[in-house]
Amino acid sequence: MRTAVLLALVLFGAAPAWAAEEPSGCDKFKWPIDRARAALTAPDRAKLASGGELASLPSSGVTLALVVPADARLPTPPERAPKEGTFAGFASIKTAPKAGLYTVSLSSGGWVDVVQDGHFLKPKAFSGATDCDGIRKTMKYELSASPLVLQVSGTKDNSISIAILPAE
Repeated sequence: MRTAVLLALVLFGAAPAWAAEEPSGCDKFKWPIDRARAALTAPDRAKLASGGELASLPSSGVTLALVVPADARLPTPPERAPKEGTFAGFASIKTAPKAGLYTVSLSSGGWVDVVQDGHFLKPKAFSGATDCDGIRKTMKYELSASPLVLQVSGTKDNSISIAILPAE
């Protein structure tokens, strides 16, 4: 009996530390998200199947249809292996963007790989929060003036909205 009570106390004590890892609410992002959130929820978002190509960076958001990881045929294996029961997909952007700092924002949780010149780009900054309608996470990447591939994996839904915008 004592063991069960002690275990319950330990678990209740650990819950606030776990919850602190996931900020909640739109005001918890590290930088302004209004523009990205508007792009992710715009009614005129382009729809793209996994493996689709975009001529250039879209000025608004894109809804990317995803498939099970085995069918996604990601050009580069993701840096984080997708969990069972999740979805994945990718889009190629053929025209090189202007070199600079960009935000890559997602409407829901998932793993993002940005690949340019055959190399994974590491995000310069990351911010995310739960309970913010329309946006779940946003990352800043330094893009060069060359085509890129955006891969998304580990999502719970079979589609996701993505916005790639010049950083403010």
